[in-house]
Amino acid sequence: AGPPDIDLDLESGRREEVIQYVYTRYGRLHAAQVANMITYRPRLAVRDAARVLGYPEAQTREMTRHIHHSPPGPDAGLPGDVRDLAAQLHTLPRHLGVHSGGMVLTRQPIGEIMPVEWATAEGRSVLQGDKDDVAAAGLVKIDLLGLGMLSALHTACDLIHAYHGVRHDLASIPQDDPDVYAMIARGDTIGVFQVESRAQISTLPQLRPTKFEDLAVAASIIRPGPIQAGSKHPLLRRRRGEEAVTYPHPLAKAALEPTLGVALWQEQAMQLAIDCAGFSPGEADRLRKAMAAKHAPEKVAAMRDRLLTGMAGRGIPPAAAEKIVSMIEAFSDYGFPQSHAQSMAGLIYASAWIKHHHPAALIAAIMAHQPMGFYDTQTLIG
Repeated sequence: AGPPDIDLDLESGRREEVIQYVYTRYGRLHAAQVANMITYRPRLAVRDAARVLGYPEAQTREMTRHIHHSPPGPDAGLPGDVRDLAAQLHTLPRHLGVHSGGMVLTRQPIGEIMPVEWATAEGRSVLQGDKDDVAAAGLVKIDLLGLGMLSALHTACDLIHAYHGVRHDLASIPQDDPDVYAMIARGDTIGVFQVESRAQISTLPQLRPTKFEDLAVAASIIRPGPIQAGSKHPLLRRRRGEEAVTYPHPLAKAALEPTLGVALWQEQAMQLAIDCAGFSPGEADRLRKAMAAKHAPEKVAAMRDRLLTGMAGRGIPPAAAEKIVSMIEAFSDYGFPQSHAQSMAGLIYASAWIKHHHPAALIAAIMAHQPMGFYDTQTLIG
């Protein structure tokens, strides 16, 4: 198995402080940010081709106006020289950007492993390679990500202390408050982290969360992966007792039992591969990486034969094997880790607890850290 994916969510207003701390603590010889390789998409390829060939700016804008995701064909009305040059540029690297949060730390000087350059932003240095290059070099990437809700929760706790004399933080907020879960279950969640969208609000009364693990499910269910996998509605019906809990095969039960026979998380896809297809933990980890990679559907599809062969070897009938593989493939575009869902569940509960017990503090804190969330100020206040 390879190294883990490490994500650290930080208060959005203090993210730069943490990045500079890493540089100061470990030194620029041993710390750098990861680059993004910006490649030519069709519109950008046409724009740069027209520009370098000397076409006026107004004509260049007109050329690119109707170009979207597909390279322009012969009937696109482009000059031949622009179309030909754009076709050569398409998918080539154009320039380096800076990854939204990725940093690497090394024991030996980082320049001995990968080239480094100064970033445009002051006080930052960046590798001349993206996350795939970093992985190929054997380096471990740590994502330092800014999260507005963490800033809002900090502010809300400060307001509670200032006006009520009680000091709370994420670790000291009382857990398992039934009134908080009742509020979430009735969909009273405007301002609550991750479960305030209209889709979530309509789903929560059907999900009826009563414990922490249910909040991890709530954070995961309204996402493309579970929806593509056909997980959402069966899970809700099974939670309400309207549908029997079934499994595609008895070997799939251990992986799927926590979510009533449906797949929600990447870890479940990995466990299905181990239990049903005989994957080693290392192979399952490669499957996880394939699910999280660029061009994930193609990479997961390349493992299909291995999955089907392994399941046949364990006596799983073809129809059940296809159903299990379909569950796994549904995560290739939008796989969501259970570990991430558990972390998000903690913030769902914390923001819901503050909303229930100190609603003014939460709304004031969210307003202080706009833009964030789904709603404008009038909706939040109302």
